[in-house]
Amino acid sequence: MNFFLNSSFNAKNSGIEHAQLKRAKLFEKFGEDYRLVFREWNPLLHYHLNKNGIEDKYILNIFDYFQEALDLEAKPLKPKDIEFGVDNLTYDKDKEQNRIIVYSNKQIVGRINLFDKEVTDEDLVKSVELFDGFSNLYRVDFYDYRGFLSMAQWYTPDNKIATETWYTPDGRPAVEDYFRFNAAGKLEKSGFKIIRKDGAVRTHNNIVGVIKDFLESINVEFMDKNNPNIYVMDRSDYFEEILENLNSPTYTVLHLHNSHAGDAQKTDTSIMNNNYEYSLTDANRYDAIVSATEKQTNDVKKRFNPAIDMFTIPVGVIKNEDLQQKRVPMANRKKHSIVVTARVAPEKQINKIIDAMGMAKKEIPDINMEVYGYVDHSNDDVAMKRINASLDEYDLRDSVKLHEYTNDVAAVQRNAQIYALASVMEGFNLALMEAQSQGDVGITFDTNYGPNELIVNDENGYVVDYDDTKALSDCMVKLFSDDDLLQSMSDKAYELSNRFSEDSVWKAWEDLINSAKKTWQDKLKTYHSDITQGLNDMEHKEA
Repeated sequence: MNFFLNSSFNAKNSGIEHAQLKRAKLFEKFGEDYRLVFREWNPLLHYHLNKNGIEDKYILNIFDYFQEALDLEAKPLKPKDIEFGVDNLTYDKDKEQNRIIVYSNKQIVGRINLFDKEVTDEDLVKSVELFDGFSNLYRVDFYDYRGFLSMAQWYTPDNKIATETWYTPDGRPAVEDYFRFNAAGKLEKSGFKIIRKDGAVRTHNNIVGVIKDFLESINVEFMDKNNPNIYVMDRSDYFEEILENLNSPTYTVLHLHNSHAGDAQKTDTSIMNNNYEYSLTDANRYDAIVSATEKQTNDVKKRFNPAIDMFTIPVGVIKNEDLQQKRVPMANRKKHSIVVTARVAPEKQINKIIDAMGMAKKEIPDINMEVYGYVDHSNDDVAMKRINASLDEYDLRDSVKLHEYTNDVAAVQRNAQIYALASVMEGFNLALMEAQSQGDVGITFDTNYGPNELIVNDENGYVVDYDDTKALSDCMVKLFSDDDLLQSMSDKAYELSNRFSEDSVWKAWEDLINSAKKTWQDKLKTYHSDITQGLNDMEHKEA
């Protein structure tokens, strides 16, 4: 079985989640089974993944697993389905807070919070806050979108969480955690308890123990003599220390979704990216490393000299039918247009693209740009502050439009002529790959990793020296001043996108899977499963 390890999946996700979706669909196309594995409890996990075309059978969440709630038929839960145990109930709708206040004889007994309208137009129960006879909150019940009580938080008299209990769909407690005061007097989680269906109970000091229990369980459950259990750590910091200490054999893969170096322009000498520091320090304890570009593969080999296998596998995949779609000529697109589909975050440096536009505007007066992506408000909203400063400096507020995150990326890319990048670092950049498959001409700083490989300089776009905003501006002017050049580079963008066809990327994954199969028999030789027979003397008692 192929397991792709992550933390969670929500309405708005990063490139890692989008890469997982593309990989999942690729594995489905070629008949290779897989599971998307998630660590965090998330009542909307199945909703969001289903919406993105992932069936329940491919979803494996740690809490779902212990709750026996992996593959359920959704049963919408309405407010009046909640039983409060008292009579004479009245329901007052609080539209502003998207909740319903429930009273019995004018005394509050509960507040029913509803799922957001972005999720459903129906009034479906998200959580229920329960109050005692003195109107004190004593418990909050959280419901899975599929319609069952998933987790309950029990409160202390001073309104602090004391215990959390996760339930199976039929109401059996499956997981519990506890909050206790530490030596500093701070209330924190002090332990977990896993309650199995057969009544067996296992206690763990922290979530790490729960994760190891889970991984050990699924590893044995999916054990196959001929096909290895392959674990791809897409977010290694959640699993890196646990996988290497399992009792049962695994084939573990560290997937680098970003630069391994903290400064992507100094790959041999800078401090390591803290997300990968442990994993790379202990890389030889795993079986393989995957990076998305040949340049990063070579740089990792040069810096760390790992003794394990390394594979270059693009995180992006372009469907065969998309590669065969009708091409959109540059003349049929919005004239002198640039598009960016990315998080509005400091590391994306969208303000520098705007600076480049400002310089180019003197020669291309109608230059314009559309930006699609959710805003990262971290560091005192520094990304937007920089963007606004650039817009004001070059008087571009009428030329640059900022939009919310869009799910129809292809449509906005098909209408643009240039896709621009000015990132500090990248792991691949799916958006650029997708834009090129729609015929957009790419321009970028010489950024590691991805942009400087996706764009073949002077063929499907331009790669300029890192942080050279004037050079980026010159590329805009050059392309927008020569229609024939712009069209020829668009044609090349379409052609070079075949590098990321389903067949091409699958061949790379096949190489990794075949490598795992070669080592699997040796791993199995050293493994002995736990004793399962003769443990219950009543079963073997002579008549």
